Amino acid sequence: MPKLKSKSGAKKRFRLTGRGKLRMNHAYKRHNLRKRPQKMKRKARGSTLLSKPDSAVVRKFLPYG
Repeated sequence: MPKLKSKSGAKKRFRLTGRGKLRMNHAYKRHNLRKRPQKMKRKARGSTLLSKPDSAVVRKFLPYG
């Protein structure tokens, strides 16, 4: 059986934690931040875990993850 390819976009956007969950960065933090409320910018700091239904989709893009 041939090797499976990973989706390049998923490789750049998601990474696995030590327990195998998927970690992602928050969106809407690149530009136009003056329009965004301080509360939203504060909550979007750092990274977060992907929800279970979303991680099921992303896992198909990362076959060796």
